[in-house]
Amino acid sequence: MLIDEAHPATADLRLPKVLAALADPARLLMVRALNRVGESSCTRLQQTAGLTISRSTFSHHQRVLRESGVIQVRVRGSQRILSLRRDDLDACFPGLLNAVLHTASEFIET
Repeated sequence: MLIDEAHPATADLRLPKVLAALADPARLLMVRALNRVGESSCTRLQQTAGLTISRSTFSHHQRVLRESGVIQVRVRGSQRILSLRRDDLDACFPGLLNAVLHTASEFIET
């Protein structure tokens, strides 16, 4: 099923692309923060994740996560609302997201 042209269909998710998206510490922080809050606007997510990066860098990380199929982005008024594609990821890669979300922080920080 195609979510829309900006998001890959569940059947098109590929492990190397997902792993590459999750390989960056800032993106890991974003994913872990999204898991805690459920869904979030970009500004709120950047704050919740504790990221002190430029807006353009945050947008880049968001795009990588979206294009790999890790997150879904929907527009609500002037806001972009981000959420994890947990069901899709669990269906394609059982246990992967749980491993990422439950790994102790000392094993993530560089």
